[in-house]
Amino acid sequence: MSNRPVPTINIGICGFGTVGQGVWKHLERARPALEARLGAKLVLARAAVRDLRKKRGVKIPAAKLTADALSIATDPNIAIVCELIGGTDLAREVTLAALSLGKIVVSANKALICAHGAEIFATARKHGGHFFFEASVAGGIPIIKALREGLVANRFTRIYGILNGTCNYILTQMEERNSPYAEVLGDAKRLGYAEADESLDVDGWDTAHKASVLTWLAHGLWVKTDRMLVEGISRITPADFRNAATLGFRIKLLAVITRDFTANELSVRVQPTLLPKANVLANVNGVFNAISVTGDVVGTTLYIGRGAGQDATASAVISDIADAVALISHGKGAHHMSDVVPGTGEASRLAPPERVRSRYYVRLSVKDQPGVLARVASVMARHHVSIASVIQNPSERDGAASLVLTTHESDERAIRATLKNLAGLASVLEVPLLLRIGDFND
Repeated sequence: MSNRPVPTINIGICGFGTVGQGVWKHLERARPALEARLGAKLVLARAAVRDLRKKRGVKIPAAKLTADALSIATDPNIAIVCELIGGTDLAREVTLAALSLGKIVVSANKALICAHGAEIFATARKHGGHFFFEASVAGGIPIIKALREGLVANRFTRIYGILNGTCNYILTQMEERNSPYAEVLGDAKRLGYAEADESLDVDGWDTAHKASVLTWLAHGLWVKTDRMLVEGISRITPADFRNAATLGFRIKLLAVITRDFTANELSVRVQPTLLPKANVLANVNGVFNAISVTGDVVGTTLYIGRGAGQDATASAVISDIADAVALISHGKGAHHMSDVVPGTGEASRLAPPERVRSRYYVRLSVKDQPGVLARVASVMARHHVSIASVIQNPSERDGAASLVLTTHESDERAIRATLKNLAGLASVLEVPLLLRIGDFND
């Protein structure tokens, strides 16, 4: 029996909103079991808040509260700093300050990692710190551990998934209730599933931040959101769900990361996508997230679970805290790999639009008059985009019709040029809607 003294490890939490309070609450509850498992004493030392006077659902001693997050990052007695502030300014300052002192930082901040990931990992490497970030993507789903550890033998040809619970909830409700986007968005806000300013979620940027993190993990390349194709869900209507169902599909907002290893080309995009009804992800509803990972050794694996909320995110943060404690106490585990850029990102480049191929769904609002379909078909033929099917529906506008086309496989350059020309036709009444068709064959 070892007489080695049990180490005491102090933990500081910077940011005490929903997630921070969840981490404090669940870590206190699970502390005896975690201490027995990890062989260390865990002390929740301090928490940084914006307003010291604010009442909170989780009660902690006033002596453990501070309004100075940097004081936690630089406290020599605190070994693990949880950055749960959000944003990229103070969060970056806190993270770099802690890493510069060789500490371990646990973060749930995908926007921070997307914007400053290279700097964060370089700082960790330089000063011997570590950066854990399981909670930054897909909430309680351990996708980062899967990519970083469990699937380390693989090269990843495709990763795609539902990474935003707000969008998935809205799309699910629109489909099930046959309700318009604005109505469901209002319900989502009242239920707390959507923020007062919903744009980060519904315009696809939250998903894009998470896609950036996954791309770095899988391919060692930082792809900023301004280099991705990013589209949101606000123009989708109940009619699109009915059309999709007629065609055998459902609609989901997906992040799609594909790599052609022969050409060393990488594509990262966020887009509403028609998925075949038999596809597992097509049947993941509500606030749940789901990710499909295809590796050259393991084949395809799927990960499904709650992607947001206090408990799911706190679960991921506490998992990283446990890994950090094991690293400090025993120096073991592969988790320090998180601060080493994996793969050979320099060897791959972003694929040009003509190399990104798909089938497409195009919805047009057109004048209800003879010859319109022929003019549309002529434009598509000019760009070598072949029509696979046509659905015509009545429109709510007098003298108008809704024309829905699906295409055979084409590419992003051709379809973009096609849409630009279609929008210029006198018979087309509004900007066309473009959705991709996901033929992933999982």
